Amino acid sequence: MSGQWGGLSAVDCRDPVLRGWLREPDSLTARCERACREFRVRLLTFRREDSLFVTGRGKRWVREVVLTCDGRPVIFAHTELGQQARGRLRQWLAGLGSRSLGSLLFAYPGFQRGKIEYRRLDARDPLYRRAVAVAETSDGDYSRCLWARCSVHALGMQYVSVTEVFLPAISALTNQGN
Repeated sequence: MSGQWGGLSAVDCRDPVLRGWLREPDSLTARCERACREFRVRLLTFRREDSLFVTGRGKRWVREVVLTCDGRPVIFAHTELGQQARGRLRQWLAGLGSRSLGSLLFAYPGFQRGKIEYRRLDARDPLYRRAVAVAETSDGDYSRCLWARCSVHALGMQYVSVTEVFLPAISALTNQGN
């Protein structure tokens, strides 16, 4: 993550439902599953590309998915893993397919989660544009900004950076189990 993260906290978000999602300490997958009848993960890509967040370090493995609840996209997730990573974490990421990364991160012992950082994204941000492009709804339900959070999960010497962009439909989900 670069200097563009940090400085904001979840309490800066004025929507109380969205703020609850931003502050979720556990698996967003598990929370989505409790909040809707039909939960799905749609794999968009797993490829090598330049990092959106780490400058001067070359290419990264990037995995992008959209989490949907009852057919509506609610979270766009962007995950980065260093290209040189040759351990089990890269193999696991490559083999996840349409399963959520949270099913691995919160179930496998040994993962350590770093600090969660927050950011408002607008149309100038490539992550905002990616999220809107892949999760566009027919009703044009996008505001001028989206909230995102980012954290690093480490397993031994390997780490993965996970960014979750909350799409407008997230505010319609109930807070079951929370």
